[in-house]
Amino acid sequence: LDGPTMKQRTWPSRSDGNPFSALPLAKPHPSISKDPSRKHPSRPKNFPKPSPTLFVDRPIPPDPTPDFASLPFDLLTKIAAGFSHRNLTAASLVCKSWNDALRPLREAMLLLRWGKRFKHGRAGVRPNLQKALDSFLKGAARGSTLAMVDAGLVYWEMGRKEEGVAFYRRAAELGDPAGQCNLAIAYLQAESANTKEAVKWLLQSASAGHVRAQYQLALCLHHGRGTDRNLSEAAKWYLQAAEAGYVRAMYNVSLCFSFGEGFAQSHSQAKKWMK
Repeated sequence: LDGPTMKQRTWPSRSDGNPFSALPLAKPHPSISKDPSRKHPSRPKNFPKPSPTLFVDRPIPPDPTPDFASLPFDLLTKIAAGFSHRNLTAASLVCKSWNDALRPLREAMLLLRWGKRFKHGRAGVRPNLQKALDSFLKGAARGSTLAMVDAGLVYWEMGRKEEGVAFYRRAAELGDPAGQCNLAIAYLQAESANTKEAVKWLLQSASAGHVRAQYQLALCLHHGRGTDRNLSEAAKWYLQAAEAGYVRAMYNVSLCFSFGEGFAQSHSQAKKWMK
């Protein structure tokens, strides 16, 4: 560069030693005596004394991480009885214990798949209702509520309704919403209808999000079948089923708005749901 060379140093050179030298220690205040016999200042009267419990050995808290392997096999299989193949696969990856416990349910999923192929004639398989039933029964024996419901459906189609209802009940008691709904409809369609029992199962299934059960429960509430007549509750369940895409429920929601039953009368809403 042109001009006079800058001789001023902008950074200490190595000859200067460590640039980050420590600051000198402050000299003790002359008022502080070096006499070892000098006593420390007395503690204030209100100053709390150290608690002896601070020095007591305390037990180590248990590890908050859950021990999945300790879950009993029978409880695990009941919880997973209604799982789909995808959910079973995911649950089986949690630990080896779960993988072993859920093996029968994974086998049931394969049997269920073959049962549907035989029932509907899929994947190059000729329809064979008896082979479909055999596959569903084997899946049900392994604890799958999905297979129980399909076995019940086949028995129902064969006219063996009592056997069908028995499988619906097994699935319903294990918490399967489809099994609960089918059991309730079977109670409603029986010669000596058990409407109160039907409403009980419909409520459980509808609360779990089963759309057909929501519609059937709404019908029972609307007509006072198995329960007290309640138009506002009926309209609420009609609407839930309609919002889930159930066409019959959409039609009934339209009627509720049109006549002001359960909802405030609204012709615009009635027209919307009628479309």
